[in-house]
Amino acid sequence: MNTILVTGGAGFIGSNLVHCLLNQEDMIVVNLDKLTYAGNLESLRDLADNKRHIFIQGDINDRELVRDILKKYHPLAVMHLAAESHVDRSIDGPGEFIRTNTLGTFNLLEVVRAFRDELEPDEREAFRFLHVSTDEVYGSLGSEGYFTEVSRYQPNSPYSASKAASDHFVRAYFHTYGLPVLITNCSNNFGPYQFPEKLIPLMIMNALEGKALPVYGTGENVRDWLYVTDHCEALRQVLKCGRPGEVYNIGGNSERKNLTVVGDICGWLDEMRPKADGGSYREQIQFVQDRPGHDLRYAMDAGKIMRELDWKPTETFASGMRKTVQWYLENLEWCRRVQDGSYQRERLGTI
Repeated sequence: MNTILVTGGAGFIGSNLVHCLLNQEDMIVVNLDKLTYAGNLESLRDLADNKRHIFIQGDINDRELVRDILKKYHPLAVMHLAAESHVDRSIDGPGEFIRTNTLGTFNLLEVVRAFRDELEPDEREAFRFLHVSTDEVYGSLGSEGYFTEVSRYQPNSPYSASKAASDHFVRAYFHTYGLPVLITNCSNNFGPYQFPEKLIPLMIMNALEGKALPVYGTGENVRDWLYVTDHCEALRQVLKCGRPGEVYNIGGNSERKNLTVVGDICGWLDEMRPKADGGSYREQIQFVQDRPGHDLRYAMDAGKIMRELDWKPTETFASGMRKTVQWYLENLEWCRRVQDGSYQRERLGTI
């Protein structure tokens, strides 16, 4: 069987990726996660008895631990998703983002490079390091145009700056040391197992509890939305067929204004969980002070991965959103369990 080390595999995208990988019967997944507030074993509960899933709690900055994992399990590839990811939290506390996203990636690269150098020639040739990043490293777009793999890096938040730095380190390890790396930059993901600080699950939970639905600024900021299982399938394809040293942008071709997204969520909830008084959840929308440095628009040109690796999203925004709202309605207890009391859906990142 093939073995893959996934870092951050108890987080939102990571847990979905672990499930996706384990759908392949010839796959063993070693899952390394620090289990911070957003990484939770609740998202992996159904894998508790799966012998092809090996969970290890630990920090990617712990070189000795990572070295021992590589030596013991001898993975064919590393899929690196471990990261602090919430922009508002990076505004309140940028240091942890540098520690995890930048320094953590560097420490992981160092251990992986040494591990690969000791492999037999055929294994060394087959080995891959896949680094999962974000469209936010490219900065902000105007009303037209798209990010491509050669777009200039212009990060505008501590989060995106820490991810941009990690991207550059990964690229440098390919050109300097010959480590066979692959880099992906994705647009906004949505779907099951997303921690309720992010826009879509936050709106769902607040709406159901009769709380305000806070929309930053005027709600005109635009994001490209990608259903998380489509993203996971893209990562599998990049790992399988991608060319070392290359960057692949992954997008859902589903641009929406934030206010439109919130309105759509309200519409789905009006249909699927009507309010007792017959009113609409849209009545709970409230405009609040904008986020500092809030990028206006992200939009991804995913043409390269579509042409070269034969990938395209299978979910539209509407079909993915219906599945997402339905999942949260059916898993409200999951939402309550993953919140440990330190986060009560309050506003973060206001400086």
